[in-house]
Amino acid sequence: MGEDATDPALHQLASRVGEVLLARELLLVTAESCTGGWLAKTCTDLAGSSRWFDCGLVTYSNSAKQRLLGVPDQALATAGAVSQVTAEAMAEGARGGDGRRVSVAITGVAGPGGGSAEKPVGLVWFAWAAPGRAVAAESVVFAGDREAVRRQSVAFALGGLLRRLDVDVDA
Repeated sequence: MGEDATDPALHQLASRVGEVLLARELLLVTAESCTGGWLAKTCTDLAGSSRWFDCGLVTYSNSAKQRLLGVPDQALATAGAVSQVTAEAMAEGARGGDGRRVSVAITGVAGPGGGSAEKPVGLVWFAWAAPGRAVAAESVVFAGDREAVRRQSVAFALGGLLRRLDVDVDA
């Protein structure tokens, strides 16, 4: 599993994202935790993605989130890695204030363990940052095993990016 070339839905979403970013002369940066680079892989599976995909960061540990994305110690200490404030900081850090970059951040509990009553397995926080727009964040609790949570997260991140760029996802 995880072979996006055989996942037509993910392939189609990533292709759509690429078309929009290319047309608008924007570059994508991904900041991933629980998806472990699956979003970046989905994008770079596409021929020609180097024209719109800048880089992907897998910041699995809190230390990496701080060091590579500038996530504040306070955010991690008070809200934790799986939180709105951390997802937003990840997206802002990944975008880096560059006027051509948009970013997507994903942080969650993919399971099978690691969940709690407050943060159950399947809880994933997303954030999107784009030039001239406020950072947007949203959480979803996905059902299924680790693979299902991670795949659904990649799809949701791509669809969310299209929505935040004012693109009709269903068209």
